[in-house]
Amino acid sequence: MRPTTLAVAIAAALPALASAQATLPTVTVTAEQGAAAPSYNPLVSSSATKGTAPLRDIPQTVNVVGPELIADQGVRSLADALKNVPGVTLNMGDGQRDQFAIRGFTAIGDNFLDGVRDDALYFRDLSNTERIEVLKGPAAVLYGRGSSGGIINRVSKLPTTQAIREITVQLDTEGEKRISFDAAGSLGDGGHAFRLTGAFEDSTGFRDESFLKREAIAPSLDLKLGENTRLLLQLAHNRDRRPTDFGIPDNNGRPLDVDHDTYYGSGDAERDDTTTATMNTATATLSHRVNDDWSLRNVLRYYDFKLDRDNTLYRSGSAYTLSGGQLMMQRTHGHVVRDEEGWFNQLELTQRVKLGGLQHTLLYGIEGGTQDKGLDIDNWIGIDRVPLYNPGGAIPPYATRAPNSRTIDNVTTQDSTAFYVQDQIALGEQWKALVGVRHDEYRQKTTEPGKPDFERTDREWSPRAGLVWQPDANQAYYVSVSRSFQPSGEQFQLSASNVDADPEITTNHEIGAKWDFLGGALSAGASIFHLVREDMKITDPATRQTINAGEQRTDGLELSISGRPAPGWQVHAGYAYLDTEIVKSTATGGANFGTRRVTVPFEGKDAALTPHHSGSIWVTRELARGWSLGGGVHAQASQYASPDNLVRLPGFAVFDAALLYRSKAYDLAFNLKNIFDREYWASAHGSVNGLNQPGAPRTLQATATYRF
Repeated sequence: MRPTTLAVAIAAALPALASAQATLPTVTVTAEQGAAAPSYNPLVSSSATKGTAPLRDIPQTVNVVGPELIADQGVRSLADALKNVPGVTLNMGDGQRDQFAIRGFTAIGDNFLDGVRDDALYFRDLSNTERIEVLKGPAAVLYGRGSSGGIINRVSKLPTTQAIREITVQLDTEGEKRISFDAAGSLGDGGHAFRLTGAFEDSTGFRDESFLKREAIAPSLDLKLGENTRLLLQLAHNRDRRPTDFGIPDNNGRPLDVDHDTYYGSGDAERDDTTTATMNTATATLSHRVNDDWSLRNVLRYYDFKLDRDNTLYRSGSAYTLSGGQLMMQRTHGHVVRDEEGWFNQLELTQRVKLGGLQHTLLYGIEGGTQDKGLDIDNWIGIDRVPLYNPGGAIPPYATRAPNSRTIDNVTTQDSTAFYVQDQIALGEQWKALVGVRHDEYRQKTTEPGKPDFERTDREWSPRAGLVWQPDANQAYYVSVSRSFQPSGEQFQLSASNVDADPEITTNHEIGAKWDFLGGALSAGASIFHLVREDMKITDPATRQTINAGEQRTDGLELSISGRPAPGWQVHAGYAYLDTEIVKSTATGGANFGTRRVTVPFEGKDAALTPHHSGSIWVTRELARGWSLGGGVHAQASQYASPDNLVRLPGFAVFDAALLYRSKAYDLAFNLKNIFDREYWASAHGSVNGLNQPGAPRTLQATATYRF
């Protein structure tokens, strides 16, 4: 049976199972009073509606990676966490940042933290992350510009009056050395609470020249200012230093057949190829409940981000040459400095009211923000030539030379103001609706000394509408449509070529179903969607100007299931089928085939980094005396490294296992990742060929958590 046929068959069977479950005889379970058993199945989401809403009431796909799954898998990066989300694929992010594609569209600017934009280009530490929510499809109705395929929202660990005192040490066979901590509790008798999380890491990895030095600390206070008023204060500091790793080049349509630890930058990466990123944020959230029908919430965040990056890489677009019987590649060196700061403020008013005999939950919002993004780039092209299959060696000195490529030294200011309204409507016992609309005014201006300024203002409406039918307490079926816009430049600078381009428009049509089993202990979901991005910016070959004449679409199916199927068992699984096409484009791309450079058009090709089939499953079984055994697989079909489809990354299946022990005083976890030591290609650049990221080999990770 083909995978798509099997997937549809499973989806078709689930409603009958859910309906049958509703007619089972009542079973009474008696248990000791205490905390609920940990579960992979979250029943609510804060991302989809900007409030706490049951997932079954949301006419849109929402995938949640919760704290139990993060802990059991030994996850320490956003990339590892999102392997559990169907339809999300990894981008190598220039070796310096978290970057993903969702449903075939890049999500480089679609990261959020507690519902506030977090689009700086860095690797995020998860020591202060409670869970990760992925809202699929355009989400501009609540979050503004971007989000063709969806958004990724990290939800922070918050202060609690429950006493938490724990410290975690983690080691692995590739050189990881990490310590993290989490402390929380009451402050006095006034209902105040605090939390302090953090991590320090000094690790190496499987790649030559690899190292990671990281620090993260996040204190927070929850202050009770009155019976109905609270003030949440949060600070966060993250600093990350590592080599800028662009992966391994390709030839003849596939990545090079070299050892996967081969590093193609400088042979002295700590001197020549280091990225240092520092991110600091301060957030104040004031919440006030006026009465049973009205509540107010205001979130103010300031951030400061600095990035200093040196990198050496294969020169994309340059053909290989033959010398002494071996292929040679030209390398280039670059220095990038980003200096950003900005603030966002969200003022939201929630009203619960009965109108026309129907119950409404209305959200009124006003959002404003400004970001100043400084960018300084210098490039040294053709700094040396090295053997393609044996690069080796540090690069020659470059600092005393003037950059020989166009340098950039500009500041881009991005100002946004928006208002939005959302209505959750109960249309009776079985029907619910979710409708909303947002209006954005987005102003951009790029200035560079000695050059003309570039500026533009875009004003766009972003609607969303969905209808949910719930025939009983265990089933929900929905239809929805949503729309987002992607302005020219988006989070990057304007230029003479793109300043006159209008926003791109993405529209998603989706039908889906959600089922709950065993009283909500196990939940499943299925969705079918048609996602189209129109007016895409492409380069006019005659004028070299950016014009709105491109189009890309994704037709897809996603399935998911998570929770406790039986006592002592937990499961989290997902599958995605994505059929993508670049429908219209005049853009071209190229790849090297020996000393020959081949160039082809994008039009008619598949989207980059989007396998037709992908999925994962993770299962744990509780054993006796606190022990558990876990295991799973993450698999995907082949994918293309860039939109020209000239380089194919083979499909793979990577198996993991875990032995876990939990007690009141301490936890132990032994995670064996990539059990069969499979060599595979995890990702690539997504825009150009030649930058392919290998996956990690078999690694044993040991984690110990002590509570006191």
